[in-house]
Amino acid sequence: MSELCEEGGRLYATALRAGRIARADVEPAPCLTEFALLHPDPDDSDWLCPVSPAVALARQLNPLEHEIAERRRWATELADAFEPFMNLSTQIGSTSDSVTVLEGGERINAALNLAASQCQTEMLTVQPSDRMSERALLLGMERDRPLIERGVRIRTLYQHTARYSPEKLAYAAHLPDGKAEYRTIDELVERLIICDETVAFIPTRDDQQVALEMRHPGLVRYLIKVFEFMWNRSVPLSAGAPYEAASDGITDIQHSIAKLLVEGHVDEAIARRLGMNVRTCRAHIAKLATALGSGSRAQLGYLIAQSGILKQEN
Repeated sequence: MSELCEEGGRLYATALRAGRIARADVEPAPCLTEFALLHPDPDDSDWLCPVSPAVALARQLNPLEHEIAERRRWATELADAFEPFMNLSTQIGSTSDSVTVLEGGERINAALNLAASQCQTEMLTVQPSDRMSERALLLGMERDRPLIERGVRIRTLYQHTARYSPEKLAYAAHLPDGKAEYRTIDELVERLIICDETVAFIPTRDDQQVALEMRHPGLVRYLIKVFEFMWNRSVPLSAGAPYEAASDGITDIQHSIAKLLVEGHVDEAIARRLGMNVRTCRAHIAKLATALGSGSRAQLGYLIAQSGILKQEN
């Protein structure tokens, strides 16, 4: 429905005051006809007479009131239709309502920022290695610094390759000593963020554009135990490089690669899990093959199994 234009309102007021208005005068205001505010003068076709405002308003309101009544009736019918299922939903609500799917970087970051602002005790994070952009670094600083200022403890797990990442080393150096702890481990599977014992976030896609926000106490407690398991097997970031060769000439990282090779992982998957690029991974595999005297990929797997280095790692 069109709105009554300013010119139409002025002409309608003129017609009400005079009792009629010339038909030619209302041509610039077609809204008067759309609102049926004028009707032909029965005594002179060149003139129009105004409809009473009360009658005109009633004509406009009646369809709206009818539509409102129909929508109310429809709402009542919907409520009646879903009422039998409401009691059933309470049986699953405690689980389904505690897991929220977040899609899109903006929505994920908004949820993370809200959880961080509400965090009071400790934030646990697992951050598999990737190329941390300057923007991501700044976002992390903006999120973490207020936590530290509130006395919240932060513990973060990286892969060993983070020791050679200028971005991650700079990130750790910017936060006050003793307020945040950083450790590294040879292998991480996926990203994880936990605030207190209240909420946890995990991604569901490799592009990090879909995540789960979990507030179910049992799920959060389980993920905390997973984090603590990895934390107890990790090395402080300040403890020095973990890649020094053992007595058998094989470094810790090559032991990790050997384990994944025996499990059947391809080079790309090994590199992703250990937080390194594929070229570096293949260079370590070549050194491992040289150390064991392997001439082929198939033979390398056999020699790894026969050498006993995996038993030594355990």
